[in-house]
Amino acid sequence: MNIVLMGLPGAGKGTQADKIVEKYDIPHISTGDMFRAAISNGTELGLQAKSFMDNGSLVPDEVTIGIVRERLSQPDCNQGFLLDGFPRTIEQAEALDAILADLGKSIEHVVNIEVAKEDLVKRLTGRRICKVCGSSYHLIFNPPKEEGKCDKDGGELYQRADDNPETVNNRLEVNIKQSQPLLDFYAAKNVLTNINGDQEIGKVFADVDALLQSSRN
Repeated sequence: MNIVLMGLPGAGKGTQADKIVEKYDIPHISTGDMFRAAISNGTELGLQAKSFMDNGSLVPDEVTIGIVRERLSQPDCNQGFLLDGFPRTIEQAEALDAILADLGKSIEHVVNIEVAKEDLVKRLTGRRICKVCGSSYHLIFNPPKEEGKCDKDGGELYQRADDNPETVNNRLEVNIKQSQPLLDFYAAKNVLTNINGDQEIGKVFADVDALLQSSRN
């Protein structure tokens, strides 16, 4: 089962990825993991990627796509995979289709975890971090026992600069503009399914699981 997982920051994509990988026993492949593995293995493309990353530059598409090809060609992907963070552009999506066609495969499901923007803002701006131990809390979903203090050591809780409403709104707008063309691309191929992410975690996964099971029947 070959899956692309999509969703805006705060939609719970990482949690659902873990559950999919555990149930279906397929590798979870993120761009960062692919880069680290290629660099660690000392592949030619990995070394090229490292040179760009060391300079603080974006890794060019041709290098990224080459690393994706190497990763998807490995034996653990024979029974399927979950791609997370790739593709990010139409060009990358078209390159992915070409890679999979060469391997005799195709994307079966693009699962998009959907949550309203205003709810994502609440999720992302509610995070608080302990200044002493770094423990993470959430004002709505995981509040501390005493307001403003860490349960573990009483340390002061603070909001990270990139969790303030203005920054979060800007980040979400950038992600929405970036992801919409991809969603349209996969919708046109009839492989896109939007899953309501504004539910309890188990219910979100039940919906994802029902979708994936339906393609096995």
